[in-house]
Amino acid sequence: MFVVDLTFDCYQDTTLDTAEQAINRLVNALRFNGQIIGDEFPTVLKDGYFITRVMCPLEDSLHPLHHSPFVKHAIEQLQQGGLLAPKVKVIGQDIHANGADACQDPSSYILYTTYVHTCSPLYCGDDFLPVPLYSIPAIANGDYKALIKWQEDWQACDQIQINGATRCEFPALHEISSPDSDLFRRGMDLTKRIKHLTKKNVYYYLYRVGGESLEAERNRKCPSCNGEWALPEPWFGLFDFRCEQCLLVSNMSWDFQ
Repeated sequence: MFVVDLTFDCYQDTTLDTAEQAINRLVNALRFNGQIIGDEFPTVLKDGYFITRVMCPLEDSLHPLHHSPFVKHAIEQLQQGGLLAPKVKVIGQDIHANGADACQDPSSYILYTTYVHTCSPLYCGDDFLPVPLYSIPAIANGDYKALIKWQEDWQACDQIQINGATRCEFPALHEISSPDSDLFRRGMDLTKRIKHLTKKNVYYYLYRVGGESLEAERNRKCPSCNGEWALPEPWFGLFDFRCEQCLLVSNMSWDFQ
C-alpha cells in the first residue's frame, strides 16, 4: 500500500467545522469506493490549508478514472466548504503494509480477512494478493460499503475471539466459523453478488478452531453440503479445504497446526 497526502487549499473564508465536514465527506466516499484503506485519517491545518494522510492500495488509486459517482459528488461539494479539489502527493510505499493485486483478469476471488488486516477483504485467486475494490463493478448503490461493513464486523468478531477475555468469545467465534451465522449469510450474499458481476468464482473463508483430533480434522467434510473438500496440498499455504460446489475454503483447525 502507498502513503498519500491530500492537500486541500482554501479559496475563500471558511470555518473549521465546515471544512472538516467537507473533507470527511470525501474521505468516506473514497473509503467506501476502496480507493483508500483503513479508518483513521489524520488531518492537520497548516498555513491556511489542510492535509489529510491516507493509505491507498496502489500508487494510482486516487486517479479520477477510479472515482465513483459518490466520490465525484463529494469533490464537487468541497466548494461549498470553501475548499478546492485536493492535490494528491504520493509519499511512498508503506514497507509494513500488504501489497495489492495487479492482475488484469483474475481466475477467481477469495473473500478473506482477519483482525490484523487493513487491506481489501477480496483476494485474487491466482496470487492471493488483496484486490482493490474499485477494480470490480460496484456491488450495491454505487460503491462497496456493504462489503467494507461486513469486513469490519468480521474483524471485530475475530478480535473478540482471539482475546478470549469475555463471554462474547463463543458467539463471536460462531459468527466467523459457522455456516448458520448471520455474518456467514451476509458474506455469502456478497460473494454471490461479486460472482454475478465478475463472472468469476468467489470463495468464502470459514475460520476453523477446535475439533476433536488431527485425524478428525483431516477427514472433516464440507459443513454446507457434507461433501469431500480436503485438498492434497494447502492452497496458498493457508486453506486446507476447498469445496467447489459451495465455494467455501477453510483451514485445518488452529489447535492442530
